[in-house]
Amino acid sequence: MDKTSGRLTVYFEDPFWVGVFELVFRGRLSVCRVTFGAEPKDYEVWDFVLHNYYKLKFSTPVKTDAHNKADNPKRRQREAKKQTETRGIGTKSQQALKAQYEEMKTERRERSRAEKEAEKERRFKEKQQKRKEKHRGR
Repeated sequence: MDKTSGRLTVYFEDPFWVGVFELVFRGRLSVCRVTFGAEPKDYEVWDFVLHNYYKLKFSTPVKTDAHNKADNPKRRQREAKKQTETRGIGTKSQQALKAQYEEMKTERRERSRAEKEAEKERRFKEKQQKRKEKHRGR
């Protein structure tokens, strides 16, 4: 039986409010970071989750150790209270976000390098065309 759990943490990271979605599936943690801007109300966060959850780009999964705790309601209540009091994101989440950031950075570099090469090639062909037209006396 596969167990899936998700968590959204919203916190203030100067100057914006940021939400971190954590998804644990089959013992692997994936993370996505969303910038909200102004402090979001509860209904705005809920609306965002309903309409945009499937559009989010989660990081590549990172192995994590998931515990199966007893299904004690008091314990779950204490855990919920503890999670609402803590601020920020966990270290595993930070590592996953950093990995996603590095991955996006390399993709961006490759894409911009390809665009520069294409622009350079286009200019070269343009120059060659002008030379041919001058040579023909036009």
